Amino acid sequence: VIFSLGTEEYALPITRVQEIIRYTEPRSVASQTRWIRGVINLRGNIVPVCDLAERLGLGLERPESAKIVIVETAAGTAGVIVDDVDEVLTVTSEQLEDVPTADAAYVDAIAKVGERLAILLNPDGLLAGVQIAA
Repeated sequence: VIFSLGTEEYALPITRVQEIIRYTEPRSVASQTRWIRGVINLRGNIVPVCDLAERLGLGLERPESAKIVIVETAAGTAGVIVDDVDEVLTVTSEQLEDVPTADAAYVDAIAKVGERLAILLNPDGLLAGVQIAA
């Protein structure tokens, strides 16, 4: 799933994306982690919501087109706020390049899609440390 944050494109593995919903303001919860925005009620389940731009240190304004991507992690389900979801693409292993300078916990690879580059993120690494209710 290719999505944008500012002018950059990022991706999450489709096998880890549960759904994409319109942005709704999360209910605030006490957290010492700045990038955790709160929780939402998703069909009776409380889901923590993380500001992906803040997590990646981008400090971007949130556009009206913002979405929440619901992802499955090793710890459970969480939502990440993105600017917009662009498309779903099939990427072959030949289109993936390692990124030796990137934080291995966050980034799996760079996907070369035509002339575009999308940073393939690792949901488990991104959301490590988030306490997800069972």
